[in-house]
Amino acid sequence: MSAHLRTALSLAARGVPVLPLRVGKVPFGNCPACRKNACGGRPNMKTPGPCTCPRPCHAWAAATTDPATLTGPAWSSSWTQAASVAYHPGGIGLTVVDLDHADAVAWACRALPATRTVSTTRGEHWIYRGAMGSVNAVRDGVDIKSTMVYARWLGPGTGTMTTLPDTVRALIVKKPSPVRPVTVTVPAGGGECRHRTPAYLERGIAMAEQRISAATSGVHATVYRTFLAVLSAHGRCGCLTDSHAARLFAAAQTKGESARHCTDAWSNARTALGM
Repeated sequence: MSAHLRTALSLAARGVPVLPLRVGKVPFGNCPACRKNACGGRPNMKTPGPCTCPRPCHAWAAATTDPATLTGPAWSSSWTQAASVAYHPGGIGLTVVDLDHADAVAWACRALPATRTVSTTRGEHWIYRGAMGSVNAVRDGVDIKSTMVYARWLGPGTGTMTTLPDTVRALIVKKPSPVRPVTVTVPAGGGECRHRTPAYLERGIAMAEQRISAATSGVHATVYRTFLAVLSAHGRCGCLTDSHAARLFAAAQTKGESARHCTDAWSNARTALGM
């Protein structure tokens, strides 16, 4: 039995959902039929695809406390190749503030309440009791890892774990990440605005924000479809502005989407519409 599998089984016995990681912190699929996202899961594996496995088999969703799954045939060879063990913080009600370099650690020491800390290759993980949405790059060198993500297991750490403070929760809603300027194509024929009043556009943006915020699964697909609908209705007449796009990006990032995925979804929607 490999050392990583022993670690995983020990954590699972304490109720921590775990999975193996390859070199590069990349997860193994635990279902041969769904490897390489054959079932339609997202490339970053945050959202499981519509597979028919006994349980979802993508990254954080594959994390399990079941020893039969951990030692079963789907992962039998994975543990011998594994470079590390990962766990799902949100699955046990925890949030990891991932501090990627010394400046980020120094900021945390000034801005955040003390809690349990774990040393990483370049910085530290600060671990709090309480789950929240996960967002990367909330500031330079700082990621939030909780629900719908995995974090590497690097040991129990030191210090007393404290309750997740509002200062950490506020990091994902304080200010949206910068968005790429919106460029719309005015169609031939003058592109006359067909909207009756500015309130029509405002209602459309508000409804789009609500649709994204209400998503409980398939967030990435919901964001793309919403962007597509907004651009289809409002993208050709010149009424849509950067501030409207920023509101949509902020709603998506609050649900765990990264700025890059928002930009990609926006660009793909524009391409699909021939804009």
